[in-house]
Amino acid sequence: MRRQILKTATIIAHDLVATALAVLLTFVIRFDGPLLAERVAHLPVLLPPFVACAGLVYRAFGLYRTKWRFASLPDLANIVRAVAVLTLLLLVLDYVLVSPVLFGIYFFGKIAIGLYFVLQVFLLGGPRLAFRYLKYSRSRQSAARAASTPTLLVGRGHDIEVVLRAIESGAVRKLDPKGILSPRAEEQGQTMRGVPVLGAVSDLEEVVAGLAARGVPIRRLVATPSALAPEAEPEALIARARRLGLPLARVTSLGDAGRGAELAPIEIEDLLLRPTVAIDRPRLEHFLTGQRVVVTGGGGSIGSEICARAVAFGASAVLVLESSEPALHGVLTRPGLTGPEVSGVIADIRDRDRLFRVLKEFRPDYVFHAAALKQVPYLERDWSEGIKTNVFGSVNVADATLAAGARALVMISTDKAIEPVSQLGVTKRFAEMYAQALDAGRTPDETRLVAVRFGNVLGSVGSVVPVFKAQIARGGPVTLTHPDMVRYFMTVREAADLVLTAASHADREARAPGAGDQRAAVYVLKMGQPVRIRDLAERMIRLAGFEPGEDIDVVVTGARPGERLNEILFARDEPMVNLEGIDGVMAAKPVFADRAQLQAWLDRLAAAVAADDRAAADAVFGEAIPDFLLRGDGAAVRAPALTRAG
Repeated sequence: MRRQILKTATIIAHDLVATALAVLLTFVIRFDGPLLAERVAHLPVLLPPFVACAGLVYRAFGLYRTKWRFASLPDLANIVRAVAVLTLLLLVLDYVLVSPVLFGIYFFGKIAIGLYFVLQVFLLGGPRLAFRYLKYSRSRQSAARAASTPTLLVGRGHDIEVVLRAIESGAVRKLDPKGILSPRAEEQGQTMRGVPVLGAVSDLEEVVAGLAARGVPIRRLVATPSALAPEAEPEALIARARRLGLPLARVTSLGDAGRGAELAPIEIEDLLLRPTVAIDRPRLEHFLTGQRVVVTGGGGSIGSEICARAVAFGASAVLVLESSEPALHGVLTRPGLTGPEVSGVIADIRDRDRLFRVLKEFRPDYVFHAAALKQVPYLERDWSEGIKTNVFGSVNVADATLAAGARALVMISTDKAIEPVSQLGVTKRFAEMYAQALDAGRTPDETRLVAVRFGNVLGSVGSVVPVFKAQIARGGPVTLTHPDMVRYFMTVREAADLVLTAASHADREARAPGAGDQRAAVYVLKMGQPVRIRDLAERMIRLAGFEPGEDIDVVVTGARPGERLNEILFARDEPMVNLEGIDGVMAAKPVFADRAQLQAWLDRLAAAVAADDRAAADAVFGEAIPDFLLRGDGAAVRAPALTRAG
């Protein structure tokens, strides 16, 4: 802190000295002889107040909020604006006040004032740009010495420049960019920060061969987001890279959250989706900064991402609540989650007393309920375990959240909860109904309880994509349960951001006076059109460099209990909400709020679980969720005979 104060003081001193020097140089250049001597004699009286005034103007225009090593055109523009204000001030003083009243002559004159403007901009901006260039030269030399991997960069110019800056600054290490491949014809033959654009993606083989002939063997490709966009045909880039045997990395971040560009190995699922839904980062930062957050099931793929996003958006404390010791250890040692603001406890949401004690002691502002049992086949077999966790565990979390006085609870649900045909869907729908019942009629200052419905989350445990990847890696076959099955897909980060966005809306717009039209109960990401699972499998096989039916077989194994062909995002009777100021998210109002009836059903469910009576439990679900009774009338898929798709 003391070092930063010293740096700022040095910059202020530099600018004030530069201001005095600009005035003095203006007189020396513009005047000579008695005219110069007369003006210099009055400087001790006039210069100190002008320099002090200049310091205030510089501060008002933000000249001390940017480090010199990052000086840029916006900073130079601020300097020009600040000097323009000082020049105008001199003009007013010289022509209105000082000269006519005190001297009878113009102390500066128009030519001298114009000369002052030029000198002042140069003396303030020149050292900043020179310092930046010095740092740039040193960092580039350092990066060149550390570079060990000749690399080609692929993408459009604006993305490539960010990567090159990250390499120069040392944020991305051990890359030696030898050339650029750009999809834009107008960028061909140009250079970007000293690196030549050698061609388009279609020229990859020729460019690599040409560089090798000159003694520069390319050993790596780095693709920016623009190179992996659907319109860029990324499959062709991957195929060419595989034929050449070149590792292909992707840029995972272009300065996200103040970081530089980050690289990661390219994953097949990176190319499977529509463009990622953009989030309102300032909204989430404003929402979470300084808040205390609990994440149940925080050791899972989705729960851990929620923890990471909460930390990134400024949460002051994050408590990971997890029943699995290995999962808890894994998330608490994850990079980015090892700070003092992150802690964890081993606790099971089925243990009501333990849950109440933990939340009461932590005093959360927000609770994100990600703990659940979610594998459809297992829950069909072990139905009572699903009820214990997904129903009674969720009841415990909701009640403990209210007792702890949190501002909001977001319960994670599934698209399988609408017209459910499985134990996963019906238990999640019942938990949604309980949250809606508690939320109904609450005052604007009381705890909000809402739910989010997920589609198939890419990369999460049990998702179809990791299963297909493992099967492709083994050489196949890739197994489908039904050739006509379709699913909605979203990324893990989209899932986490949806949870946080839902909480922010429930705690802001939905609390406003007269916000009845904004009081949503369920939030869903706009995931575009659902994807046919067979098409997904065949595309993944091709992205891996193989041909479906020739190199790797696609086999239909038959539908599992509780599966259906299509998922549904909203029930027919759920009124939709037009969210204000939030793109990419849909929402619906609650349709159930009878607490007494819910409690009666909970009592009967508890009795059915205790008696191991599945028929009694299904009867309760059938009363609570009538669509569940239709699951045998074509809603679920019947298992077909084993077939081979070629």
